Amino acid sequence: MLGLAALVARLAPARGVDPLRAAAFVALNPLVLVHVVGGAHNDGLATLAAMLGVAAILSAREFSGGFAFVVAIAIKSSSAVVAPFALLGSKQRFKLGLGALGALAVTAAVAQIAFGWNWLDAIGLAGKNQSRTSHLSIPTTTARLAGLNPDTTRAAALALYAILIAYLLAQTWRGQDWVRAAAWATAGLLLATSWLLPWYLIWPLPLAALSRDRALKALLLALTAYQLGARIPI
Repeated sequence: MLGLAALVARLAPARGVDPLRAAAFVALNPLVLVHVVGGAHNDGLATLAAMLGVAAILSAREFSGGFAFVVAIAIKSSSAVVAPFALLGSKQRFKLGLGALGALAVTAAVAQIAFGWNWLDAIGLAGKNQSRTSHLSIPTTTARLAGLNPDTTRAAALALYAILIAYLLAQTWRGQDWVRAAAWATAGLLLATSWLLPWYLIWPLPLAALSRDRALKALLLALTAYQLGARIPI
């Protein structure tokens, strides 16, 4: 988290954002303090790797950016949401692809040495959480309060998220800010997933801090307040 705060503060001036406010928005979020700083979750590491990829692309170091994104995805597959926006925002996509291939080779080699062929099991596990539900996920809460079928509500949420992603990718292709689009895509994932845990909020926070989008920040603060009662020891 110290690394994330420092990185966001370093990137903020070039994005027209106050560095102190950007760092505080990320590192002083109560869910981050309780569940990421105080919990043994890998989401902080994955988000740091993804933001190193963002920083590399913003500074025209596409090879390093591609490498960092693959490392982030290897740590936590949710980091993959940012990758297509980074690809569209990159000016040297060939170098980004080379960096990604290099990281993929290194990651596979390290995983093979450490775990043998068992590392391939992680690929199958990545999507299984969507077959589960958490009590405070947005689709589950909506279904519970409105008396709707949970499976139908979950499917509708994922369909709406697919539409959002398509819209954001189209806007990015047309030259809109890819960091802001990636921030909305990551935040949208938290709203659409049926398996929402408090420490997942770290995913969109650094991107939102750099997005210059007040509505997005307000949404994440509201989501923070909504999740405050979840899994906090008393």
